[in-house]
Formats: sequence, C-alpha cells, structure tokens
Amino acid sequence: MILIVTLNPLLERRFAYQNISLGNVNRNAITSIAVGGKGINVSRQLKKLGIKSFNYFFSGGNDGKIFRDILKKDDFDFSFVATKSETRNAAVIISEQEKNVTSYFSENFNILQNEADEFKSKLDKMIQNCEIVVFSGSSPCKETDSIIPLGIDLANKYDKISICDTYGSSLKDCIDATPTIIHNNYVEVENSFNLKLDNEEAILAFINNLYKKNIKRVFLTNGSNNFYASNFDYFYKVKPIQIQSVDATGSGDSFVAGIVKGWVNSDVFEDTLKYSTALAGLNAATFDVSVVDDLEAKKNKDKVEIYPVGKKTKIIDDSPREI
Repeated sequence: MILIVTLNPLLERRFAYQNISLGNVNRNAITSIAVGGKGINVSRQLKKLGIKSFNYFFSGGNDGKIFRDILKKDDFDFSFVATKSETRNAAVIISEQEKNVTSYFSENFNILQNEADEFKSKLDKMIQNCEIVVFSGSSPCKETDSIIPLGIDLANKYDKISICDTYGSSLKDCIDATPTIIHNNYVEVENSFNLKLDNEEAILAFINNLYKKNIKRVFLTNGSNNFYASNFDYFYKVKPIQIQSVDATGSGDSFVAGIVKGWVNSDVFEDTLKYSTALAGLNAATFDVSVVDDLEAKKNKDKVEIYPVGKKTKIIDDSPREI
C-alpha cells in the first residue's frame, strides 16, 4: 500500500472565464468544485498513472464533507480525523484567454491537540501496513508540526520507504528524522533555512549535507529552470523540457508521483528522474492539476537532459539476453 498523508487539504471552488475585467463584475463563469492539497494531488496523479494509493488527512465542517464526498465519487480510498475547524478552502479564478490563474485561500486549519494526538495514533498503525508513505504539503499549525517528523521516525522503525515534500518551520525536524527521499524547491529551502541557493556550489553543499544525514535521494527543483538531484552521493544537474507554462499548480506533486512510480517499478534512477521531470512540465502546460497521461510523459521524458556533476556512476544493463 502507498500511504499519502496530507495535513492541510484544500477544497477548491473554481471559476473559469474566457477573460476577466479586474475591478468589475464578471459573469457567466464555468464553475466546478475540486479537491486539492499537495498529497491529494499526488494521489490523483498516481491514479492517472494506474497506481492506487490510500489518503489520510484532517477533515472538518461542511467543506470537509463536500471534500470527502468528491473523493468517494472519484473512487479514492481514504481515512480521516474529524476536526472542529472547517477544512481549508480556496477560490481559484481562471482566465482562459490570458492563460493565468489566481487563487485566494482561506485561513489554515486550527487543529486541536487531541485531534493531532488521534492522528498520530492512527498513523502508527497505517505505516505498519504500508510499503511507501508520502508526506506532502505544509503543516497548518503548531499542533501538527510534529506529525511528519514522527511519521518519518515510524517509517524508519518499521523499515518503510518515506518520501517527504514539506516546507516551513518543521522542515528541519523532518530532515533530522531522515526520510528515505526528499523533494523541495529552491524557494521552500531558502525560506525555511534562510539560505541562498544562487550558485551550484551552494546547491551541491546543501544536497551533500542531506546525504550525510543518510537521505538516499534528493530532488531540489526550480520550476521550469535547471535543477539538481542526487542518488546517494551521485549528483545530477537536470534541464527540464521546454513548455509554455499555463498553471504550475500541482507540478511538484506530479513530480513526486513520478518518484513513487519509479520506486514501485524499481526503475533506473535516471529514468525515474526524466519521467518525473516530464510529468511536472506537462502538468504546468494545462489548467488541470496532476492528471498527466502516462504515455504522454513517456513520450516526452527523453527531452529531459541530465548531466552528472562530480563523480560518475556506471549504468549496468542487466536485462536478459538470448544466447
């Protein structure tokens, strides 16, 4: 089982217009309601790739009920801890002619301590029964800051693969807990650690520090720009596919879904890196969030360029051959 933990899920009310006149009344939008939050996006992308996952999250109020009803309708498996606080929501305004998206978010959850404790207790049992656990998205409040570090500790205790894609004040504790794999973007790292990742030396030093903490794979992305990744102590510079970005929402989550797929299938690291990067780029080329087609990603993955940095690894082709 692939377990996906989302501490700060999101109910989106989407309004799509041909064009928008700022400061005036805009009518006749095509409206829809969608579920979001980084972990939910990962789960949606995995589903599109033919991989089932199980979602675990907080949920409360009327928006929480709508959120769960959508997941049921779309055939997602999940469990949740009920909260007194209303599930986070957002208004997402799409201008199709101008090809841009503007989002307005409500305040985060206010999770009570007993709700956080219940979440932790159930998380222990869930991690024992999973193969891979993905921690994706931010912590909504101080009461939940310790959940992901605890989850990583539990994954290590039970010899499970953990993937961490979070940011903010709890990121240091998450790194110190030593996940198997970590994904962040430059801005998240710079803001979380007050660092400047403005040159290769600084970037590689940060990645190397993560390797010294026994984090096996690191993916440090940078939008549509070149970025860096590592597999143990082999480092790589990556040039993504060139696309016209429409909405990058969910691109990092599609990337994480590619990492999960590569690990499940025991793919060669370089192939996983190319495939995940293609997923992220193709996601940014559409208003849809994390529903990139598997065949489309496979067709575009070889457009991604990878350059070893530092020592080079030798790829061994151990596929069976006729004698």
